[in-house]
Amino acid sequence: MLNSLERDFIGYGEHPPQAEWPNGAKLALNFVLNYEEGSEYALDLGDGLSDAGLTEAPSSVPQGARDLAAESMFEYGSRVGFWRLHRLFQSRGLPMTIYACALALERNPDAARAIAAADYDICCHGWRWVEHYKLSEAEERAHIARAVTSLQKTVGKAPDGWYCRYGPSVNTRRLVTEHGGFLYDSDSYADELPFYVEQDGAPRLVVPYTLTNNDLKWSTGNLSDGESFYRSLKESFDMLLEEGATTPKMMNVGLHMRLVGHPGRASGLARFLDYARSKPEVWICKRVDIARHWLQRHPPEAAA
Repeated sequence: MLNSLERDFIGYGEHPPQAEWPNGAKLALNFVLNYEEGSEYALDLGDGLSDAGLTEAPSSVPQGARDLAAESMFEYGSRVGFWRLHRLFQSRGLPMTIYACALALERNPDAARAIAAADYDICCHGWRWVEHYKLSEAEERAHIARAVTSLQKTVGKAPDGWYCRYGPSVNTRRLVTEHGGFLYDSDSYADELPFYVEQDGAPRLVVPYTLTNNDLKWSTGNLSDGESFYRSLKESFDMLLEEGATTPKMMNVGLHMRLVGHPGRASGLARFLDYARSKPEVWICKRVDIARHWLQRHPPEAAA
């Protein structure tokens, strides 16, 4: 296996390993809810700017002034969007992974309690929803430690995995490994199966994520309504399920409360949830379930 900072254009190649998902499933399907609202850049947090990332429109407010419109869009995600998505999954008895920004959950204790009661698994999305590649090494180390301590208090357990905003720094995987307690990280978009990299002389599990099957496409203009989101997810799902007859893979679906949490969009997600769970050959699972399965059935010594 390669060092974690080396580029790999080969991967598993033409013959990926047999995933051996539970019960012979042809596809492992994981839904990820990014809980970021309340941890983004904001003037009241001393950042000097208002964040408008993944909102309905680019900000036209001068830097250094509060963007009250963008702030309220983030608030919608926490106040309304979370609860709508939570209901969709709970009413269907489906699991979900929370990419949790620790400060965001501190600012909505009711949501933190609901997440804990639902037993969603937690992948730490940082102390704040900020780019880790902009932090110094010392700042990044402090953010990781603070995030873990915070999540232990709000949801009652340490996170199982780690994922940065967009992309890591060159130090992130080393610092996450140094902190300890993480089964995996998801700071890669390079594959459709988990894989190992070498970090500090030891194997490190990576469960790759996606920006493709992701509702952020609304912010880029590539989605127009719930039906287009449903079709986009279904097309990926159907092809992966067909391929899964010989080479089962995993499919990530990325969700944001302030985007797909709106009713005309959540309707498309609800339709896809019902379609996916009508297929008995699909394993709808938590992210930590995928990590544990891979560590058990494809241990690093076998991968090497």
